[in-house]
This record gives sequence, structure tokens and C-alpha cells, in this order.
Amino acid sequence: MATTNQGNTTRNTQSASTGSLSVLSRQSGSSHHSSVGVGPKFVPALSEDEAIGQARLLKALADPTRLRILSLLSRYEGEVCVFEIVESFTLEQPTISHHLRILRDAGLVDCRKKGLWAYYYVRREALNRARDVISGIVS
Repeated sequence: MATTNQGNTTRNTQSASTGSLSVLSRQSGSSHHSSVGVGPKFVPALSEDEAIGQARLLKALADPTRLRILSLLSRYEGEVCVFEIVESFTLEQPTISHHLRILRDAGLVDCRKKGLWAYYYVRREALNRARDVISGIVS
């Protein structure tokens, strides 16, 4: 009986060590693949920084109020006073200012200060850039 127990013990020990060995082989095998010099099959066309900039631009456009502000500014080619923008909406001045700040941060609009008032205008090159971003995704 002692011999049988020893045999079982030996067999159990071998299978346990073989099991742990196969687990180690699988783990080292998976890490081995990551260190191999094989590149990914598909590579994004955009860098991380480009994607962040384009996302900021598209996020600024992805709001009905901001689109309406851009429409208003585009319609009246020159500079539109912030007071006139506020007057054109049912929103309060701080909300309009918030939307204008997002549009400015995205580079879609800019403003000039004249006295106490800020006059906003559309930056056409930024709208062209937005068009190019969307075209680049579609093509």
C-alpha cells in the first residue's frame, strides 16, 4: 500500500509539475508573441494627437446650438456682436458664451474686441478643415 501511495504521489507530483509547466509555457508563449518584431495588420491613419484635434473639432460641431451659431455667423459674413448673437436665441448670455468658447477652442470662430463688446466671425479655414476630416473618414 505504501508503494501504491508513493506511486500515486509520484504520479500526482509529475502531473502537477507538468500542469504548471504547461501554464508557464502558455504564459511565456503569449508574452513571446508580443516581443516578436511582427507589426499589427492594420495601422490607424491618424496619430493620437491628430485624432484628439479632429475629435475636438467634430465635437464642437456636434451640438445644435453651436451649429445654429455657426449658421448665423456664416449668414452675416462680417463680425456679429455677442449681444446680437444672444438676442437671436432663447438661451441666456452665459450659455451662449459657453458655446462660443467651445467654438473658439476648436478654432471654428474667433472674435475681435471693440470697446466692451466682442464681435465674432467664422474662420473659414477651420470649416474647410472639418470638411476635409469628414471627407477623409468617408473615403
